[in-house]
Amino acid sequence: MFHPLDWLGRRLADFLAKPRPVEMHFSTSRFRLLQFSLRKGDVLLVEGSSRFSTAVKYLTQSSWSHAALYVGDTLLAERPELGPHVLIEADVTDGVRAVALHGYKGMHTRICRPVGLSREELASVIDHARRRLGQQYDVKNIIDLLRYLMPTPPIPGHLRRRLLALGSGDPTRAICSSLIADAFQSVRYPILPLIEPADRRRKGARQARREILHIRNSRLFAPRDFDISPYFLIVKPLLEQQFDIHQLRWDEPERLPRDDGED
Repeated sequence: MFHPLDWLGRRLADFLAKPRPVEMHFSTSRFRLLQFSLRKGDVLLVEGSSRFSTAVKYLTQSSWSHAALYVGDTLLAERPELGPHVLIEADVTDGVRAVALHGYKGMHTRICRPVGLSREELASVIDHARRRLGQQYDVKNIIDLLRYLMPTPPIPGHLRRRLLALGSGDPTRAICSSLIADAFQSVRYPILPLIEPADRRRKGARQARREILHIRNSRLFAPRDFDISPYFLIVKPLLEQQFDIHQLRWDEPERLPRDDGED
């Protein structure tokens, strides 16, 4: 049945998700190195270039606008067309979906790896995300989309992250990184640190504490939380492959021939 809010929401979501070529970013890792370095359970952060991405980066004060969970060949039997390198992500237009890693070729990315989880726990994290596949973002909740039309709203810095929570609950959690955060929390794996009591005496610590408690209580997570988390290892593909600085070839400026003649 046709619903005007549904139509308007989909048009708005498509507009926000459209890439902006002027904001394209370069990749810091060759795709084959990225492909070789990823392991099941890794969180891949992406610096997007859409209007939606621009707003998320501003509101969270971070380079990262998107997060996806790497599941490798877990879905190979049911989705062979995606190949053996697959991620699960929440998309504003398509909802929770499985995508091929190749879709992020040439983009600026970062690998965040959980440490200490057993094979069974990693499988449980992936299964938790798989059960969300097919969930759709409710585009009738227009307020959840309208907030991203103004990427630099005139609001205090400590309130920017909370702007992500406007609107109804479930659609908001689908947009942000809570899909992945919920998967890790299902096996009691931490993401954000607890603030020590001594930190409360430091300037600004009380507000930071309120923000973290707010995030933990409302499950309002952003992509950067995996980057700043002390519980995730940052993996750099080039350094994982026995990088040798002495093998680098530098461009040498051409030397002009010496002129010994007189003027």
